[in-house]
Amino acid sequence: MKTQELLKGLHHVTATVNDAQEDYDFYTKILGLRLVKKTVNFDNNSVYHFYYADQVGTPGTVFTTFPYKGQGVRVGEEGTGLIIATAFSVPSTALAFWSERLTENGFVVTASQRFGQEVRWFRDPSGLQLELIADDTDTRAPYVTKEVSAEVGIRGIHHVTLWVAASDWDVLRTFLTSEMNMAEIGQEGERIRLKVNEGGAGSCLEIVRAAADAPRGKNGLGTVHHVAWKVETFEALLALRHRLVEELGMQVTEVRDRKYFRSIYFRVPSHQLFEVATIPPGFAVDESEEELGTHLMLPDDKEANRAAIEAVLPVLH
Repeated sequence: MKTQELLKGLHHVTATVNDAQEDYDFYTKILGLRLVKKTVNFDNNSVYHFYYADQVGTPGTVFTTFPYKGQGVRVGEEGTGLIIATAFSVPSTALAFWSERLTENGFVVTASQRFGQEVRWFRDPSGLQLELIADDTDTRAPYVTKEVSAEVGIRGIHHVTLWVAASDWDVLRTFLTSEMNMAEIGQEGERIRLKVNEGGAGSCLEIVRAAADAPRGKNGLGTVHHVAWKVETFEALLALRHRLVEELGMQVTEVRDRKYFRSIYFRVPSHQLFEVATIPPGFAVDESEEELGTHLMLPDDKEANRAAIEAVLPVLH
């Protein structure tokens, strides 16, 4: 297989958010996702890392957050160079339910249509731009709660949207189509949709060309930190890293062991941070499927510091 064909679709999206309890309540109680892993930021153990997903944390359904309230992190500024929105896939018949549910809980919902699909836009409690997009071809099984049934539940992430400076537009398009196994499948105005691998929900990306005077974005509370794409094996990850570093001369991190996957990070020509992560081993390596998300799980080398770590983390209710 060609190195460029290794990328299979979305793995997860990771965002910097504000309050831990507020974040947990929104994604599990309002949106009806399952907390499949409660751990810490491996690079800052005083901050939680929440993984919200389907029943088992299937790559492509996973949305993760770092709640940085009280850590001196600034509020982010939206602009070019950022992953500006995350779209979740739902059945078309579920849009009325979600519009009513979000509105009743104090969220402003805006309706639109893109590429022939109905979209509902809103912001989460930290200000992140989220969308629900109607996709009746998405057969992924949703997580079910008392308030969110299988008929209306979120199927997973559909796509993310990059806001791209005009000066970066052409080089980004070339990079995505030649190196990231993507193909452009539609354009509406300044927005292009690309499919990854075979495409479909969980395997799409949208890029929007900004006006020439658009500001450069700044990461912080209420912004997406990175988007991760999936590869099937560790060997595929190494092959992709070799291509990016040795043949393209890009700055790429060493392989990071994130316990539930191994991954690399690099910035695309439009400055957004991409991660590429392995599908295995998954979230059941340290908890059973039934217990996923119910305990604070730590990296093995941090277990000796559990008491000190737990002492500074906010208690969730």
